[in-house]
This record gives sequence, structure tokens and C-alpha cells, in this order.
Amino acid sequence: MQMKGIAGTLESNDCLITVETSDKLEIIINSPVAYLYEDEIKKTILEVLKNEKQEKLKIVMEDKGALDYTIRARLIVAIRRMK
Repeated sequence: MQMKGIAGTLESNDCLITVETSDKLEIIINSPVAYLYEDEIKKTILEVLKNEKQEKLKIVMEDKGALDYTIRARLIVAIRRMK
């Protein structure tokens, strides 16, 4: 059964994160600043996944300039909404 969780908005300084069950880890980041911050964004996502004990998810992030703490909060909520 496919489970899906969504959190966030497409407003400035926010992000919209969609999380779905998957058979592997897949992270897709769509951001106007990906060329500068993609590695840092992925690091933040991986830290949250470790803390939430999640290994196999498809994560799609539509970024509009979200800061680290916003990314963390949105991802945690999206994961918990899956359950």
C-alpha cells in the first residue's frame, strides 16, 4: 500500500515536501538555489531521516528559499502524516 505525506507551502521562504513509501531512498530537490545549497539540503534531509528511523522513502522538495529549521520541520510533519 502506497502511503503519502505532504507538508509546507510554495510561499517565499518555505518549501513543499512530499514523502512517499518506496523500495529505495530517492531525494529530489527542486530549488532555484540548488546549485549553491543542494549538498546542505540533502545533509539536513538525511539527518531527519536518521532521527525518524526512515530509510526507504521518495522525497520531493519544492524549495522557495526555506532555511534549515523549516526544512526539518516540514519533513518531520510530512513523514508523520504518512502514518
